[in-house]
Amino acid sequence: MQPLAERMRPKTLDEVVGQTKAMAILRPIVEKGEPVSLIFWGPPGTGKTTLARIIASEVKADFIEVSAVSAKKADVEKVIERARQNWNLHIRTILFVDEIHRFNKAQQDAFLPHVESGLISLIGATTENPSFEVISPLISRSRVIVLEQLSPDDIKTILRRAIATEKLEGRVTEEAIDDLANLAHGDARYALGALEMAEDLVDDKQQITPATIEQAIGQKLPRYDKKGDGHYDIISAFIKSMRGSDERAALYYLARMIQAGEDPKFIARRMVIFASEDIGLAGNGALGLALNAFMAIERVGLPEGGIILSHVTVALCRSKKSRESYDEWMTASRLAEQFPDSPIPLSIRNGVTTLMKNLGYGKGYKWQAGYHQPGSYLPDEVQNFLDNGGKPKEGPVNEHGHQNSGQTWWK
Repeated sequence: MQPLAERMRPKTLDEVVGQTKAMAILRPIVEKGEPVSLIFWGPPGTGKTTLARIIASEVKADFIEVSAVSAKKADVEKVIERARQNWNLHIRTILFVDEIHRFNKAQQDAFLPHVESGLISLIGATTENPSFEVISPLISRSRVIVLEQLSPDDIKTILRRAIATEKLEGRVTEEAIDDLANLAHGDARYALGALEMAEDLVDDKQQITPATIEQAIGQKLPRYDKKGDGHYDIISAFIKSMRGSDERAALYYLARMIQAGEDPKFIARRMVIFASEDIGLAGNGALGLALNAFMAIERVGLPEGGIILSHVTVALCRSKKSRESYDEWMTASRLAEQFPDSPIPLSIRNGVTTLMKNLGYGKGYKWQAGYHQPGSYLPDEVQNFLDNGGKPKEGPVNEHGHQNSGQTWWK
């Protein structure tokens, strides 16, 4: 009565397909027989639950599994009580928390003393970046294991193993296996579920063909969480492709976002930023073009708006690139942070009263086209700082990974 994916779940590390890097870390842990706290981070269907169960079995620990989606405080308290009983019996306890990112900070904090004392070994599974979703104290006490999306060849290996187990040899065509491997997008559970659905659609004498697979699963929607890493990874790839003037790649990522249901205004906003950040003074018309695209998307929407975004994407790809305005802004921002209260030169202050004028506000300044005030427009201490070779203090990189190069200065 179990689903095929559950029946095919590996029982030992030797049966696990793929995840070579993770295996290099996990094998020594299993061989020593000493469980440690781990956080498995990876896409769905890559074996997070399976690996947790295998580790518990190999080290002969009591395995307790909870889901952060449904677990309550009372459930956690029962786990801790069971762990204390195991401790008295010299039995290790491994607590597996599926979707650990769904627990809030207070709930995650509750595990800390028991992980620290060794009462439990915690294994958390998450599809989200643990740096943002798991509290730092838990991360510092755990080993983060990154599980990679399975390759089509990995999926084929798993499918052929299932076909042999289910005695379906000769009934599943190679073309059907290829289609399943490609449609699964690295998710072994999805591939096995699709094979099981396809088997239910034919009688014992019929073959499972690509047509059967199509009938069983239809079209697989792209995996795209607007609040998850996939969202930021694709927009990052889109921006970097435009920065590298690769039109084909930029349009590919644009199409992926549109087809996955991304808000086109979000994409247009990123293009407006790109027009100044990466093109800037090399093509002053780019900002106007990107801004017009944003307004056009607001008025037209999809699907026709995709043509507008495509048009501007190609134009931004073909534009010359310059970081000068970006670097100048970062320099100015850090100077302002370093010298937040430096006195403005009296000559360029606004002298609106007699007293101000008597104090030298606006002295010698002329309001005429192209007039340049003698001396520096900067506060004296800022100008002296720059004249003596000073550079603004380095700050953190921005959300796009940029940092001021330190090479651009006012002439």
